[in-house]
Amino acid sequence: MTLPPPSDAELAASVRLLGRIRTAIYSAGGAISFAEFMRLALYDPHDGYYSGSQPKFGAGGDFVTAPELGPLFGRCLARQIAQVLAITGGGVLELGAGSGALAATLLSELAQLGSTPEQYAVLEVSGHLRHCQMETLARFVPAELHRVTWLDRLPADWIGCVIGNEVLDALPVELIEWDTKGIFQVCVGASSEGLVWRRHAALNEVLAAARELVVAPPYRSEIGLEARALVRTLAERLRHGVLLLCDYGFPRREFYHPQRNTGTLRCHYRQHAHDSLLLQPGLHDISAHVDFSALRDATGLPCLGYTSQANFLLNCGLAELLGPAKDTPQYWHGAQEISRLTSPAEMGELFKLIAFGAGELPPLLGFSRADRRASL
Repeated sequence: MTLPPPSDAELAASVRLLGRIRTAIYSAGGAISFAEFMRLALYDPHDGYYSGSQPKFGAGGDFVTAPELGPLFGRCLARQIAQVLAITGGGVLELGAGSGALAATLLSELAQLGSTPEQYAVLEVSGHLRHCQMETLARFVPAELHRVTWLDRLPADWIGCVIGNEVLDALPVELIEWDTKGIFQVCVGASSEGLVWRRHAALNEVLAAARELVVAPPYRSEIGLEARALVRTLAERLRHGVLLLCDYGFPRREFYHPQRNTGTLRCHYRQHAHDSLLLQPGLHDISAHVDFSALRDATGLPCLGYTSQANFLLNCGLAELLGPAKDTPQYWHGAQEISRLTSPAEMGELFKLIAFGAGELPPLLGFSRADRRASL
């Protein structure tokens, strides 16, 4: 695949980051785990992917998320959040708010529904993205901007809703290989020509997690230990309310299917997907699919629902939001948005939503039909 060339400034940033990755490799004795490489490539505070100013979201960036298509995803999600806030009170905590498009839609729609949250908090580690989010909210919902606070770390406790849209797929994962000789961690080393793959015997927590999986060697895949740790912490701090996560992924049986024996890791760069994971660190998004069964096992909270994005949005009234006025540009734009959000060939089936609850809660609107918890 021929990828669009980066600018000189982007290349310079990648070279700087590569130097820091080399330093980490040498300090570790010749190799770092893939999880550590992914952490540096995405979250280095100076030149990591999410610290850079290059466009990331939407048609002009590297990938498109549901909130970037238009307001319908956020309007449906707001109806689910409103149901929870009516029972619990409290606020909304969004994990990694991207461009701020989802937050703007949620705040606007929740106000229309008479369910304005006491607080809208955003956990965001990227200073650049915080700035983008502030600009988006100031432009589209200036009257609600005073409700928004930005957090550097998770709060000690929370009442209301915690939401994460395409957050878990960007958390560092361990890369594992199973073969007839044992279970190995795939690590990253360095040579005079650049970054290279190294392989070491898996140890400790990584080995224990890998031994829980039934795969037939040779097999390569990922284990999302950081995603498990995050949802466990969120569950511990949720006093009364719902943790609602949307991402692409599968139940464990599908995630580690025999035919998925090369894993799910992919890079995204200017609307191109590729698997050159060590290429130009800091310039390419790196993501892995989510094992939703592992999330269920990690939280310690009741799972209140699990279904496809298409089913969730339809349960929350997506079809009614399009409105009756046909033969207008707004109607046809909305129809195209619905098609991308719900089509099995687009986002409708690949993306899933899963919910966990703390305290007394009613059956959730978004999972009222086609709940797939039994598949977990």
